[in-house]
Order: sequence, then C-alpha cells, then structure tokens
Amino acid sequence: MPPDPALLAVATAVPAHRLPQGEMRAFADRLFPRRPREKLEPLLPAFEAAGVETRWIAVPMEWLAEPHGWPERTRLYRRHAVALLKEAAGKALAGAGLAPQEIDALAVVSTTGIAVPSLDALLMEELPFRRDVVRLPLFGYGCAGGVLGLARAADLARALPGRRVLFLAVELCSLTYRVQDPTKSNVSAAALFGDGAAGAVLGPGEGSLPRIAAGGERTWEGSLAIMGWRVERDGLGVLFSRHIPRFVERELAPALRAFLAERGLAVADIDAFALHPGGAKVLAAYQEALGLEAEALAPARAVLRDYGNMSSVTVLFVLERLWRRPFRRCLMLAPGPGFTVGFQLLER
Repeated sequence: MPPDPALLAVATAVPAHRLPQGEMRAFADRLFPRRPREKLEPLLPAFEAAGVETRWIAVPMEWLAEPHGWPERTRLYRRHAVALLKEAAGKALAGAGLAPQEIDALAVVSTTGIAVPSLDALLMEELPFRRDVVRLPLFGYGCAGGVLGLARAADLARALPGRRVLFLAVELCSLTYRVQDPTKSNVSAAALFGDGAAGAVLGPGEGSLPRIAAGGERTWEGSLAIMGWRVERDGLGVLFSRHIPRFVERELAPALRAFLAERGLAVADIDAFALHPGGAKVLAAYQEALGLEAEALAPARAVLRDYGNMSSVTVLFVLERLWRRPFRRCLMLAPGPGFTVGFQLLER
C-alpha cells in the first residue's frame, strides 16, 4: 500500500466585501420584495439564530437586491472564483515552501457556479503550473466537498507516490441569491451563506505533520430532496430542507460509528474535530448525536461566526485552525447533497 500523504499546508482566502449580519438583516426587506411583509417578518429571526456575525461576499451588498440572469452570474463566478483560487493557492504553496511548477496534480471543487473550461484550467492561465499537471475538477458535492474533495486529492497523491497535490475549494454563494425567490429556503440561505476559498498541499512530509489517513462516506436512500440546487431560469435555486438538523441528529452517529469501527476506532479515540458548521442548529445536532463537549465544536462555531457557511470551503477554514495543533487523530466531517456525509481522518 502506498503511504498516506502528509498535509503540508492549509490556507484560506475571502473576497473584498465584508457583510455584517445586522446590515444584512436590515437589508432583507429590499432583498425579498415579492414576499409580503407579514410573511417575511416571521423569517427574520433566522438572521439572529444562524450563529453568524460577519460574512465576506464577492459583490457589493446592493448587487443582491437586483435581478440577474445566468450570463451575468456566470461571468462573475468565473472572475471571482479564479481570483480567490489564485490567492488561496499562492498562500498554500508559500506555506509548503513550494512553487507552482513543483505541483504534480491539481484538484478543484466548487458547486456554486459553472465553468467550462473548468476552474483548474482557468487557474493554469494565472499561475505557472507545469503543462503536464494532472487535473481533477469536482462538481456537485456541495457542503461535503471540502471533505470529499480532500479525500479525492489524497487518493491522487497515493496513486502518484512521491508527488505533490494541490487541493482547492471555492464557493461564491452570494452569486446564487435570487430576489425573485421569496421562499423560506432562500431567505434562510441569505441569513447563512458567504463566499470564500481554501487550499491544501498534500505530499511527502516529515513525521510531525498530520497525514491524510482513511476516508469514507455515506449516502442515504430516498434523501435527494434534503439539499441541493434547482436549476431556474435566472440562476440556481437553493434546496435546503428544515429537516437537516433532525436528520443529522438521527442518522449521523450510526454512520460515523460504523466508519470508525471498521478501523478499530470509536468517537472517544478522536481528540480534534474539524466539523462543517452548516448552521447553529446543525452544530447543536452534531453535539447531541456524537456526545461531544462544547469545546470540541469551538473551532467550527468560530468559523461560522466570522465567515458564515461557505459551503465546501467552510470545513477547510476549520481545518486551518486545527492542523498545527498537537492532536493525535482529527476527524473531518461534512454533509452535502445526496444526502451524503463525508468522513476523513487525519493522524499523526
């Protein structure tokens, strides 16, 4: 068996526009003009309940209040996604002490826009990667993409022993806001989601670095309606069930215990948790389902507070806060469309 790759560096990036939650709540009346005031008012407490204080978005807040079509959204997605990927890649490479030419494979995950040629190809026009670099574009994982994408990057590293893999994630959730959609799901998304990017370098490394060990996932039958996108005339419409926390609380623990048991482990053997903070209720569901102390969720809560839910990127922001800590075994976990939960172990 090829050795597990080391995690050589983790880095993050956010766009230019800071969005305090209080300002976004006050902006909600203009953001959803088609929802009558008496129907909007009961939904506004979602802004306080989200656990978010600040987010960063790629466009000015005023952009959110106007209708936009696919061509404009796609142009903005390509431009801002590539810029954020370039920043995150540069930081990750610098952290690993590597140049772009020393990367052998490039994996990029994103689910908030469409680009063909894919984002990895576009990024190659901005950074001097070798022209024989192996590329792996990944779409459709949603919030689970930070974990499942890292797992696929680790698989690439194992398939290319001794080589270095750059894994990147970028999400521009703000570009999916649709003022014509007055549904509860869309209002909830406006209270929760932000934009960002992250990068990680995998490859041969010295013994003190964490290694990307076993990964796994579980997809539940009959769960397609829990989370995802609807393709609408003017963009991507959010599919965001209110049953997500309850589903996590009921189904997560058995799936995780089975994953760990196959490796001779239990939750008690984990001493660090990089959990995707899908929202305050989802974090509470993790805590209840897994029997965790509040301190175990502190890094995830801090990322949610400071950046909101950035879909696949968010768990990598949590990982950035953890990966240099002296843990023996860290569990990464993130749910996404499918309905799927991704698991990834990091070990020293």
